[in-house]
Amino acid sequence: MAKPITKAAFTPTEQKRAHDLLASRVAFMMGRKFEEGDWSEVYCQAKGIPVVGWSNLNIDIMHDALGVEFKMIRYRSKPSVREACGLTLMHPAATRSIRVPSPTVKANGAMRSILAQYGDLLDQRRERVREAAGGVEPDMRTGWLLWQESLREFLYFEEETLKPDPTSYYAEWVEHEQGGVRKASVSLWIYEKDTGRKRYSVTTAAGAKIQPYFDVPSPQDPNLYVFIVQGEAAERGLIRLWISEATAHELERILGSLDAEEVSRAIIQASGGSAGGASTRPISIYSARPILLEGTAYEALRAMFPGGVSDQHLVELFVQYLREKTS
Repeated sequence: MAKPITKAAFTPTEQKRAHDLLASRVAFMMGRKFEEGDWSEVYCQAKGIPVVGWSNLNIDIMHDALGVEFKMIRYRSKPSVREACGLTLMHPAATRSIRVPSPTVKANGAMRSILAQYGDLLDQRRERVREAAGGVEPDMRTGWLLWQESLREFLYFEEETLKPDPTSYYAEWVEHEQGGVRKASVSLWIYEKDTGRKRYSVTTAAGAKIQPYFDVPSPQDPNLYVFIVQGEAAERGLIRLWISEATAHELERILGSLDAEEVSRAIIQASGGSAGGASTRPISIYSARPILLEGTAYEALRAMFPGGVSDQHLVELFVQYLREKTS
């Protein structure tokens, strides 16, 4: 059976721009959940295409003959999102625009009905992109984004979107015990014939939906992008942080410099104090910039403010500490 191949999502310049835009956006977020619209804006701005906004109903990116459907998943990993490389993961939903036959229908018959509906949906999306591109054959892709809860690392790749061929799969109905007084739920599990690997889980537990399984590429895949936007290792053993322009200006006003050695020295000197109880309201910010710290200073900063939700927040708390110390 045909397997989707990965495709280049960014040029080197676009990749650098995506990193900087993503780092700036995370600095604004103050630890809130990363949303689909956040990535959609970063992606469009990095590639220099119009930002049309994310939608649950329509394909996310339609520009010239390019059509990209974004699928995001929170990846619960503390060390690195790269741990996902080479794994097969399940996404909560490919689409809810399906009708699931009754479990009284044989599993393979139900599978053919569901995959035909899904294939029709993909055909409709392809046709919309073709019409918007003036009849040019579309380049249809799925963009997979994995993001850490800490918002430190993000992994992204694009692969071609293939219409599933029902003859390449088989299926079985599976009953799930709910416990208590709730009735058991039934799912349809769909497997590849040639490998026996599960590729779709179709459920009606919270509304009919197809849950696809996807393969995260090897770390050697040239079309795999990993963005580290907090606590990023930089040159000479330094750590790069992205903070708001407002915070950077205030830090520079107090210390007289944003030189890595100067800021690191101030943090190390302060780390023996009682800064851990400081709190602050988020500063209104519109753009962000990187600063560098020595590794020991970065760890001291995190230890000083264990409640900090991001690099931006840590530096805000440190700025407030300096204000109170010098007032």
